[in-house]
Amino acid sequence: MRELLGGQTLVRLPGVYDAVSAALAVEAGADAVCLSGATVSAVDLGMPDLGFVHGTDIARRAVALLPSLGSVPLLADADTGYGNVLQARQTTRAYAAAGIAGLHLEDQVSPKRCGHLAGKAVVGVAEAAARVRAAVDSGTDLVIVARTDALSVEGLDSVVSRCLAFADAGADAVFVEGAGVAVLGEVDAALQAHGRRLPQVYNRSEAGGPVQAGPSDEELAGVGVRLVIHPVSAVLAAALAVRRTMTAILSAGHAGVVDRMPWSELTDLVGLPGLLEDEQCYAAPVAARLEERT
Repeated sequence: MRELLGGQTLVRLPGVYDAVSAALAVEAGADAVCLSGATVSAVDLGMPDLGFVHGTDIARRAVALLPSLGSVPLLADADTGYGNVLQARQTTRAYAAAGIAGLHLEDQVSPKRCGHLAGKAVVGVAEAAARVRAAVDSGTDLVIVARTDALSVEGLDSVVSRCLAFADAGADAVFVEGAGVAVLGEVDAALQAHGRRLPQVYNRSEAGGPVQAGPSDEELAGVGVRLVIHPVSAVLAAALAVRRTMTAILSAGHAGVVDRMPWSELTDLVGLPGLLEDEQCYAAPVAARLEERT
């Protein structure tokens, strides 16, 4: 993850939410993936992104899908760190133990709200930077992305001062929620003038409107963006497909009218052929020994 941040190429991180979506991301050629707190809240709890999910929920979900990722790194949502600086540090350690490669930590008050909802509030810059410093000091070497939601609450000046404070606190990257290219350019210029140009993370989320209407990859790369997360695209597509399937089953008695992955493709994706071969490798020597004894 740190190598991707330090590279010259913009990297897209599709959002995953279970072992199948993780395997499909790898199959599609993803260099890294992300795990959204909003997605975990919806999938695991059936709740909206209003602070109901905890870091333990996200770590548990990560443990379930990480084997399907192989060497592809996972960037996970850590919300506010789920408390004060001590909780932020412990959350970082729990994520590292789960096998997560990096996290993004935000400056909202607890309980937080989805970044695209009204009514957000942010903590002071000193407290926000302290959370980042605690995560950096966790002894885990996780990539720490410092996110600010201050743009819609306090404006550009606050965003810039927070990003500079995050840089001083040791963040590996900054993430300005709800920002366009102009704001990202201001942040990039301020970081350069500060003597530490951190890479930026951009959120291309449907929660903020049509994703195709956003800035191009070239525009984003020009203002220092290195990672673009697509946190909810896959789960939204899956939810629509499941809705259509349920409707078809209950109206027509089968799902034949709905496009679906063939069963054989799914079983191949989750490793059935290789496991059957492994089974035979173990079974053959045992059978041979039994035959010798008889």
